[in-house]
Amino acid sequence: MTRLGLNLPNLITLSRLMSVPLMIWLIVGERFGVAFWVFVAAGFSDALDGYIAKRFDCRTRLGALLDPAADKALLSSVYVALGSAGQLHDWLVILVVFRDVTIIGGFVLLQTLAAPRKFDPLYISKLNTLVQIALVGYVLGRLGVGFPDGALTDIFEAITAVTTVASGLSYLVRWAHILSGAEQTP
Repeated sequence: MTRLGLNLPNLITLSRLMSVPLMIWLIVGERFGVAFWVFVAAGFSDALDGYIAKRFDCRTRLGALLDPAADKALLSSVYVALGSAGQLHDWLVILVVFRDVTIIGGFVLLQTLAAPRKFDPLYISKLNTLVQIALVGYVLGRLGVGFPDGALTDIFEAITAVTTVASGLSYLVRWAHILSGAEQTP
């Protein structure tokens, strides 16, 4: 491992981050089949970097910050690109991106105002991320590799909206508790 914490898991995470412009280009260019497989590869890389970091005890502070940043950059960018391509409703794209910006802003605010600490993601946030990924995978699969069409997109969008709002509100409540002193920082 180098001084900056650039090890194999972090390099894998960086490759996922570097796939963001490619994903946008593929979606805007309506190359949905290739975009689907790049998205699948990005998901595999997320699982792989986490497995290697834990299995071989090569977790770093850089990785702890870089991994969720890469995930948020990829998902937010894909949502914006799919919205721009007319494949997701604008209101949902705005909701997803607003939640991510709010979470990032809240994290920075808490690191500034409260004692810096590690914040584990909330269960609802993990569920929300899974639902957001499922929606993107389904839409790209429907457009590019022949997943069946139908009401599934609307159902996935509704579930994504509900979990996005629930996740965002849960973080706001958590931060209010931390800032008021009701939740102690270690």
